[in-house]
Amino acid sequence: MPSRSSARLAALTVAAVCSAASAVVVTSPAHADSVRVHDIQGTTRISPFAGQKVTDVPGIVTATRTYGSSKGFWLQDPTPDDNPATSEGVFVFTGSTPKVAVGDSVTVTGTVSEYVPGGASSGNQSVTEITKPAITAVSTGNAVPAPVVIDEHSVPGQYTPAGDAAAGGSIDGLALEPSKYALDYYESLEGMNVQVADARVVTRTDPYSELWVTVKPHEHRTPRGGTRYGSYTSQNTGRLQIQSLGSTADFPKANVGDTLAGATTGPLDFNQFGGYTLVASELGTLKSGGLQRETTKKQSRGELAVATYNVENLDPSDATFDQHAAAIVHNLQSPDIVSLEEIQDDNGAKDDGTVDASQTVNKLIDAIVAAGGPKYDWRSIDPVNDQDGGEPGGNIRQVFLFNPQRVSFVDRAGGDSTTAVGVTKVHGKAQLTASPGRVAPADTAWANSRKPLAGEFAFRGETVFVIANHLNSKGGDQGLTSRYQPPVRGSEVQRHAQATLVNAFVKDILHVQRNANVIALGDMNDFEFSDTAKILEGQGELWSAIKSLPRSERYTYDYQGNQQVLDQILISPSIRRADDFTYDSVHINSEFNDQISDHDPQVLRFRP
Repeated sequence: MPSRSSARLAALTVAAVCSAASAVVVTSPAHADSVRVHDIQGTTRISPFAGQKVTDVPGIVTATRTYGSSKGFWLQDPTPDDNPATSEGVFVFTGSTPKVAVGDSVTVTGTVSEYVPGGASSGNQSVTEITKPAITAVSTGNAVPAPVVIDEHSVPGQYTPAGDAAAGGSIDGLALEPSKYALDYYESLEGMNVQVADARVVTRTDPYSELWVTVKPHEHRTPRGGTRYGSYTSQNTGRLQIQSLGSTADFPKANVGDTLAGATTGPLDFNQFGGYTLVASELGTLKSGGLQRETTKKQSRGELAVATYNVENLDPSDATFDQHAAAIVHNLQSPDIVSLEEIQDDNGAKDDGTVDASQTVNKLIDAIVAAGGPKYDWRSIDPVNDQDGGEPGGNIRQVFLFNPQRVSFVDRAGGDSTTAVGVTKVHGKAQLTASPGRVAPADTAWANSRKPLAGEFAFRGETVFVIANHLNSKGGDQGLTSRYQPPVRGSEVQRHAQATLVNAFVKDILHVQRNANVIALGDMNDFEFSDTAKILEGQGELWSAIKSLPRSERYTYDYQGNQQVLDQILISPSIRRADDFTYDSVHINSEFNDQISDHDPQVLRFRP
């Protein structure tokens, strides 16, 4: 495996015996004779032999892992028991290149350990392993146990049992019910040789040579071939991550809607970057689904087109300016106003006190002109150095681009990185005290996070207030495959506080001018059905316009096989009531392996 993947896999799994913090349970060491793999795996997620030494455990080597820090092999008992809850496979951690080959019949003596990828604080489930192994060869050239076929008929429709309240919400100690819950089904196959066939790709190949497929072709399918995440209880049971035991150079470069035709076979592992993962010793053949990037409709003369686009840590050293420019000009049809998120300062991640981003922005503006677009003007406010989160030293911020031939920016002095913008009443109309200005930048809700940028625009004699946002990320939240069910979404606390401040600012505008045109947009880092969105919407002050789309088309991001909404454009009642707006989530990035950002831009067209 190349170094980048090796580094990531090294973070995924290290010697279980060297990480006391990752041990789920350690009982007093004891000697266990005549133990087979299904005895070690047991009927819950935790081995009844955790911490104990087991002797002469028999099995066939089904696969070896010779890269990264997780070197070892998978051992499977060719003589299974009759209990569907007990896995017949287990990973044997050697710590160095294993001296066994696929098809070897061996016995293993070692210590049973429960290793938690990412550490116990991650909330991840554990992987049952045999560590400190002594391996005895019995024979070679044996047939590998036939793979268990994972398909739409075998995976249950319910995703997970509820955690045991007496155990802090953990599912570790619950008896597995593989015919009832998808997570229990996958756990009952941990370490075993499994197979998926003709599986559709639902998350493109990422830089670490991994992708996601679904074994349930009709489960919340989107028109372009993905699988939509529409609520906290529709986790999509058919999703499965695919990695490879072979060279990453040979790993398929897949887009959403492609197919891994034929059989993909290998042991079922669990890692911190997505949970249950088929680590393929045999990969299916990539069959293209022919996915094409979308182009939105051009706004008419009387329509104002407003877009939001997360350009993913853009700085002058990046090679993506021409591509971003082409996307804005051709795919987005040169919106009148573009709210950009993740614009970095002029030297990117170099942490030397630089906060100015004029080189970054002007390089993009020049690229847009070269692509045949308008000469955009721009407004922004530099953050205080290293106070807005994101990549250290990058000083990401939101930036307004606007086409001065179509729309005017109302400049009003007084806005800076630490002064809060307010709302005043002038001739019966709402005005910002500063334009551009930042919303409550000193509030603790914005600690180590991007502060909203508010601006006042004029279009055909009408004022439009635009608030550009990039709320707190979901980093640190427990994953859908967490041992705690439901998973803890700790990042929501800060995001809810931020949403409360944004909603309050919109209320201030609407209190002064009930019919004001207000747009709050950006990377909200939360779903359209989330409490964050509900707080932003308040009592009708705003409404997330992506909800005007059919449910199957509501997504802006693709994560671990789930297409979901993170980017939103919320509109005030005057815009919504006019019922003269159109919304488009323009899918140019999230579904493609050669994406230039991980987010899809959003476009709203309306008549103020």
